[in-house]
Amino acid sequence: MTIAAPPITKVPNYVNGQWVDSTATEWFDVTNPATGETIAKAPLSDAAEVAAAVEAAAAAYPEWRRTPPEDRIQPLFKLKVLLEDHIDELSRIITQENGKTFTEAKAEWRRAIENVEVACGIPMMMQGYNLEDVARGIDEMMIRQPLGVVAAITPFNFPGMVPFWFLPYAIACGNTFILKPSERVPLTIQRTYELLAQTGLPKGVVNLVNGGKAVVNALLDHPKVRAISFVGSTPVAKYVYERSGATGKRAQCQGGAKNHVIVLPDADMKMATQIISDSAFGCAGQRCLAVSVAVTIGEAQKTFRDAIAESATNLRVGNGLDEGVQMGPVITSQSKARIESLIAAGEKQGAKVLIDGRNPKIQKYEAGNFVKPTILDDVSPTSDLADTEIFGPVLSLIHARDLDEALAFLEHSKYGNQASLFTSSGAAARRFRYEAPAGNIGINIGVAAPMAYFPFSGWKDSFFGILHGQGRDAIEFYTEKKVVVERWAKEHSRKF
Repeated sequence: MTIAAPPITKVPNYVNGQWVDSTATEWFDVTNPATGETIAKAPLSDAAEVAAAVEAAAAAYPEWRRTPPEDRIQPLFKLKVLLEDHIDELSRIITQENGKTFTEAKAEWRRAIENVEVACGIPMMMQGYNLEDVARGIDEMMIRQPLGVVAAITPFNFPGMVPFWFLPYAIACGNTFILKPSERVPLTIQRTYELLAQTGLPKGVVNLVNGGKAVVNALLDHPKVRAISFVGSTPVAKYVYERSGATGKRAQCQGGAKNHVIVLPDADMKMATQIISDSAFGCAGQRCLAVSVAVTIGEAQKTFRDAIAESATNLRVGNGLDEGVQMGPVITSQSKARIESLIAAGEKQGAKVLIDGRNPKIQKYEAGNFVKPTILDDVSPTSDLADTEIFGPVLSLIHARDLDEALAFLEHSKYGNQASLFTSSGAAARRFRYEAPAGNIGINIGVAAPMAYFPFSGWKDSFFGILHGQGRDAIEFYTEKKVVVERWAKEHSRKF
């Protein structure tokens, strides 16, 4: 007897404290990248559904803004406990819809929880300052006040962590919040919002609208949305930043990356190889801080090349929920095809395919979107590939005569998200820290991801805006400064 497959889940929106079935006429198939199976359908919501969420957030704002900061953070304390209690469940959901390994997904949630913890310090971080007697009998103070309704548009590669660069800070500062997650990975944040609903947050403080470009445009154009946070590719980051500016919104837009690591001959080669391998191939290379270009200097050209090739060859690739798997698939079949076409383009431009990860056969997962670790040697620093974001498990090797030439490669890149150096020289490390043109710097670190109490930085085409996500920057972004100057006349008729 044939047993019918269970119905595909249709993902709802979350508006004004309630789950709402979307009225969308178009739906996006959410697939498991390891198996190719459709596991849910995400609605491509329309502008009317966005407007309903904005109105709910706007209605909730006056009372939430007047709620004392100490009371606003109490739901966040509860949320931290709920996330801790459900971390394995949440991590499995990430692996099922994103493809990264269970271990990587769990590490992602640790970073999300860290942001909740930091946002719980809002009663201190949101404080202003004052000075008595700026003139005789006149006092002056600066206070921070929330903006109102704010929104975030987040990517597929970190469906749990990236929303938490924004959500906890926004609501702790007294704003109300709307999230548009990637339509490729809506299930992680759906479960997260189910936990948020258990924290006692008032209706309308947090809202969720699934969709594509129509939802993005509706958020960018709605006059009641005061600020936009975005993480994604550089072309879309530019689009969001420009359209936000045109409608008078403040915006922080994280774009793409082409992250370089410089390996000096005095580096601890065993340590450097392991760390760079984890950075280049972890999360299948689909993170904005993944090392994608290794610049070797002197004898490191051979020693590092041989060591990284061996490390890449030995990585176990498969379904991220299977024990022992070290790297999962890329997000879609289209991503797989694009990555493999870029490898071919690099080969055509003269690069040597040292390790070829194209079209692997993964037993039991033949329909998955797998690309194994790939290493391209002798990539020309002037080739198109040297400055193209591949966003997959591909490491390009470039050789430089000295640190001057290596830094020039970094300077030439249009991106500036992260740069790292591996060395045992303090002088070289200090020079690199001082001169490297990137916002996140690693010294003997492969993924220079800032802790939640520091901003997630980025330069050049990797970031558009002034204030970044996380830490003090988040407080500045989600509040407006108000300066108050006071003078009180003496009351001669009364004595106290």
